[in-house]
Amino acid sequence: MRGLIALLSGALFGTGLFLSGMTDTTKVQGFLDFFGNWDATLAFVMGGAILPMAVAWRVAATGSPFSGGSFPKPPSRVIDRNLILGAVMFGTGWGLVGLCPGPALASLSFGGLEGMIFLCAMGVGMWIAPAAKRYLDSRPSTA
Repeated sequence: MRGLIALLSGALFGTGLFLSGMTDTTKVQGFLDFFGNWDATLAFVMGGAILPMAVAWRVAATGSPFSGGSFPKPPSRVIDRNLILGAVMFGTGWGLVGLCPGPALASLSFGGLEGMIFLCAMGVGMWIAPAAKRYLDSRPSTA
């Protein structure tokens, strides 16, 4: 049952990304071009995602998953070096290419060679990240 729910959720998410245009890298890059030909589409997509997510967090705080088990703990609210570096790396890739992990996977069917290269580079980054985190955690903080 959990696998079916995951499949349907992923299909719904991918369909939403496609229909909203978020798999089109020029739309995302247009959103980041504040001083050029700015495209506000992404702001509306993000706004449309905030409301159901707020409801989901409220349900997660008071209920249990339909398919059994338990909800994960809420993410840490601490702003530390790992969060900042991760956000910078994510934002850099997103700004340069116009894709983040969800749309990158959704665009595999039509992204061509560029989409495959991005997905491979993202995979290498995910593979390297644990070692980079261990290295950073072993160094003293300068703050």
